[in-house]
Amino acid sequence: MTEPSRILVVRTDRLGDVVLTLPVFTALRRCFPGAHLGMLAGRYAGAIVEGYPRVDEILWYDDAGGLVPFRRMMARLRAGRFGAAIIVHPTARLALLVFLARIPVRVGTGYRTYSFLFNRRVYTHRKTAERHEVEYNLDLLSPLGCVAVAARPLDVPLDIGPGARERASAVLESAGVTGRFVVIHAGSGGSAREWPLENFGLLARRIIERMNLAVVVTGTGGEAVRVEEVVRASSGRAVSLAGQLSVKELAALLQKASLVVANSTGPLHVGVAVGTPVVGLFPRIPVMGPRRWGPFTDNARVLVPERPALCDECGGIAGTPCACMASITVETAYRAAADLLAAPALTQEISRT
Repeated sequence: MTEPSRILVVRTDRLGDVVLTLPVFTALRRCFPGAHLGMLAGRYAGAIVEGYPRVDEILWYDDAGGLVPFRRMMARLRAGRFGAAIIVHPTARLALLVFLARIPVRVGTGYRTYSFLFNRRVYTHRKTAERHEVEYNLDLLSPLGCVAVAARPLDVPLDIGPGARERASAVLESAGVTGRFVVIHAGSGGSAREWPLENFGLLARRIIERMNLAVVVTGTGGEAVRVEEVVRASSGRAVSLAGQLSVKELAALLQKASLVVANSTGPLHVGVAVGTPVVGLFPRIPVMGPRRWGPFTDNARVLVPERPALCDECGGIAGTPCACMASITVETAYRAAADLLAAPALTQEISRT
């Protein structure tokens, strides 16, 4: 195959998914050092990619009013003169767009009803969750003759920028947070089973009392009520930053933090990307579990329930209360956090037992 001079990577879904797709650009840059690399992304999650040194161009999949109309999006893709498109997270609409945009090489899964629209197909079932999402993403490069091996930790030099760092510092100062602090992100945007909000609050209180660290709780503006539940469960000692940070400002905050504690969600992966230790809470359900979605670093602790994957007490919708997730105790989470923080208090507790 002729080496493509312009390559488009398509990933239009969530923040964590976008972060776990960035190693694709590292591999493409190594395989095709002279190629122009573009990304088609949604504006919210794609904001983390702005200024990223391995991406030459970002095409936005949505405008303020929703998705860019089909014909207009198709025209944008045609104008990009891309020689190859890699559809990392496919939908029928995306498959049809790259086909009608006349992109000569279209790489995607071979297991969808619309896979005939791709002319380079990769036959891997992600739903079996036998490998990590980063590895599945890199598999899609093989039809281009680019062989890549996933390396830990994530090599994703995000361009956070001084403005975002200054804004994050100002938000912390306004909230009265000084010195070392821990970030708790209790939501998942409905993408995973969640640890109870009360447990996050009790964990926050335990960290504050035993480690003498501040705890801030992050979330979108739409998650403000849930964030306040966490703050109440901490006896009002944690601080809510819900709705106060852009994606880049969130990344700056996580980079400043001593630790991030979260469900399987985007901020967990952003924390890994900026080099902060993380504690991740995951269900045993394979498609949502840590084998596929865990933090791609060794500087982490992953907690899963002891209860079986197929638990009748868990709801069928991600983001709903789950008895299995609740079986992860607050003390277990605290000890994982203390281990990463090398807290003297924990060492003293263990020596007394």
